[in-house]
This record gives sequence, structure tokens and C-alpha cells, in this order.
Amino acid sequence: MAKVKYSPEAQNDLLGIKSYIEDELKNTSAAQRVLKKIIDKNKLLETAPQIGSPLSSVIDIDTDYRFIVAGHYLSFYRYSGNTCFIDRVLYYRREYLSILFSEAILQEENDEK
Repeated sequence: MAKVKYSPEAQNDLLGIKSYIEDELKNTSAAQRVLKKIIDKNKLLETAPQIGSPLSSVIDIDTDYRFIVAGHYLSFYRYSGNTCFIDRVLYYRREYLSILFSEAILQEENDEK
């Protein structure tokens, strides 16, 4: 059985999703349902860590990221050493590529200077 670990950013993403639905949309019960759906879907990785689609299957970037869909949210994770590392949980219409790869791009730019 694989372990599932959430990065601090992914934990903040979940809190942000909950806050947005509760505070902006004024719907506490929907916030709870959405978070439960995301967490339950991510728990499937414990028994089927390869269940998510490779991100490289939908974009032309060589990466070890995979993603799993729960409603309108995407959990981006890497599977290594019997652990699924969930790095981000993002709304499907966000610019997830720039969010996922911004640190790599910034590092590359700094290396060029």
C-alpha cells in the first residue's frame, strides 16, 4: 500500500478551496462535500498509485507529474518510492502549468544571469 503525502502548498490549496466556497459562495455544506470528494479521490492513490493520468499525456513537457481529477479540481502528484507526493490541488481552469512550473522557470532564469 502506497503512502499519500500532501505538500504544504497542497494543504494550503485545500484550505483555500474550502475558504473560497464557504466565504465567497456562502455554502459551508458544499465546501465540505468538495473537500471530501477531493480527499476521497486522492485516497485511491494508496491502493492504485498509478491511477492518475501522466501530465505529459496532455502537454508536451517531459515531467513525472501525474494528475487525478475530482470534480472541477486537479491533484498533481509524483509517485516515488511507494509514496504519492501531492504537490498541488488546483481548480481545473487555473493556469496550472505556470503554477506547477513557475519555480523551475524562475530557477532557470536565475541560472542564466
